[in-house]
Amino acid sequence: MIGHLPEGRGVLGTLIRDGNTIRLERISDHPDSVGFPDNHPPMDSFLGVPVGTPGNVFGNLYLTEKEGGFDRDDELIVEALAAMAASAVETTRLRARLEQMAVIEDRQRIGRDLHDSIIQDLFGTGLQLQSLAASTTDEGARSGLDGAVERIDETIESLRAIVADLNKPQRVGVFAEILRSRLSQLASPYEVSLTVSVTPSDLSLEPEVARLVLPLVSEAASNALRHSGSSVVDVHVELAGERLTVSVVDQGSGFDVSSVKKGMGLDNLRHRASLLGGDVEVRSVPGVGTVVEVGFPYSV
Repeated sequence: MIGHLPEGRGVLGTLIRDGNTIRLERISDHPDSVGFPDNHPPMDSFLGVPVGTPGNVFGNLYLTEKEGGFDRDDELIVEALAAMAASAVETTRLRARLEQMAVIEDRQRIGRDLHDSIIQDLFGTGLQLQSLAASTTDEGARSGLDGAVERIDETIESLRAIVADLNKPQRVGVFAEILRSRLSQLASPYEVSLTVSVTPSDLSLEPEVARLVLPLVSEAASNALRHSGSSVVDVHVELAGERLTVSVVDQGSGFDVSSVKKGMGLDNLRHRASLLGGDVEVRSVPGVGTVVEVGFPYSV
């Protein structure tokens, strides 16, 4: 039986953190290699590709042990497969987000966001794949890349149809359900047990407040998932008196709070909290874990 589950360290962790393709003759030669758990199959040659959209890598696709090693044509094919996988995941997430956001955002504005961000990102990915297809002499690789571009075009058309359909009414959900659904999608690429609790369970927020709270909680949870190395992340939202508190707790590596630099996600968190008139408190102990708490005034 193979030892512990992946923990986001080593070369696979580097793939997600850096977002760049890695091709190696011997995986052990990479400076970030940390070896393998007990009873893991041997791995020497390695080709790994991040899965995600620009600025949002949420997984990886990798191959090992090709006789003679991997080459540039292999990279092109695997990058195309990764782009297709990312497109499928983003489309699924987007459909779920549309259902959720119906209760908290103006639907016409969602349509504009779709057109200006997601669709444009997919269009850019399609152009990159077309460029890759033009640069390879391998007919099989070129055919695979052309097929990937066609599927992305189909996805774009599907999203445009969704935008056109946004004027139809959607079911209004409960805040706790929306939050659990969003965080479940966020945690899906990670080997992490994520729990979500909301007090009171039937908590209802004004649309403008919910529109700010959801991305705030997502930001805090994403930081824990990506950086803590913890196998457990707990998220709690509580309304007590006239104050709403969001807590994200992990049992990961922790860090020295006084040495935190910009770029670790806390700047975005503080900005989102300031929009609600709130503040952010971070408590962390190296080797023990981290607690991120955001509180702001709110009355029903």
